[in-house]
Amino acid sequence: SPRFFTPDAEIICLGEGLLACTLVREDWTHEAHIAATTYLVLRRSDIDLDEELPGIIRRFNESLGGVNSDTEGYHETITRSFLKGVRLFLNEADTRAPLRELVNALLLSPMGRRDWPLRFYSRERLFSVEARTSHVDPDLASLP
Repeated sequence: SPRFFTPDAEIICLGEGLLACTLVREDWTHEAHIAATTYLVLRRSDIDLDEELPGIIRRFNESLGGVNSDTEGYHETITRSFLKGVRLFLNEADTRAPLRELVNALLLSPMGRRDWPLRFYSRERLFSVEARTSHVDPDLASLP
């Protein structure tokens, strides 16, 4: 089961920490990815996530000593899939609700599950070098 968030401030810190490259590796969990993305979609309209999110994540990975390569670090197709999932969830949600309620509900939804992209992509396609370095279309079903 996912780790839930209690204060909105924790989610805000994750989103701003991602941007400022101040998070520690241990804090950068699946739940943190979802929380930070939700925060950025809802509260940082000054950022064009479709254009800027790849660079934000690559910069953050490098700030932790990570490498963005054909085998590790930033993954374009997974990032695009989850960004689409977060937006899909938020389109149906009452975005006036507290941030923690939105993120926690998202984590319980299909779009917030770790395996959400595997509903649309075979493991082979999703974890291919091509999918890591560029966006590839799903091979099992269309993303909603």
